[in-house]
Amino acid sequence: MAETLLRLRVDSASGAPVLSLADFLASDNAAAVRIEPGEDARALLPHLSRLALVEVSFPAYGDGRGYSSARILREHGYKGELRAVGDVLLDQLSHMKRCGFDGFAPAKPIAPEAAQQAFATWPDVYQKTVDGRSPIWAKRHGL
Repeated sequence: MAETLLRLRVDSASGAPVLSLADFLASDNAAAVRIEPGEDARALLPHLSRLALVEVSFPAYGDGRGYSSARILREHGYKGELRAVGDVLLDQLSHMKRCGFDGFAPAKPIAPEAAQQAFATWPDVYQKTVDGRSPIWAKRHGL
C-alpha cells in the first residue's frame, strides 16, 4: 500500500479495520469497507449511516468502475471518507474528486504539492459533479 495518504478532509482518518464487501455485509458493527471492481456499491446504501470509510479499489488505472461507485455513494448521501486506493495516478485526482473522492492512497506516492496543483488545474467543469461545483454552462446562464 502507499506510503502517502492524501486527504481533502479536515477530520482524522478512520482507524477502523477495512473489510471486504462480503465481510462487511455479514457484520453488524463494521465501520469501514473496501469495494473491488465489479462489486455493486448499492449494496452499501442501507448501511451508509454507520460507515466512516469506504475504500474503492483501482487495480489498474484504466479500470474506471470505481468512479461509478463513488458517484452512487455520494448521490445517495454518503458523508464519510471515500478513498481511492491502488493504481491512482496524478492525472486522475481532479476527476476522482469530481466524483466524490476525498481521500487517496496511491500505490506509488504522489507529492502533496503535485496533488494540490492537480486539484487546481481545472477550476471549471462541463458536467454535473458531486463535489459541489456548478457546470460552466450553468454559470453562463445564471443557474
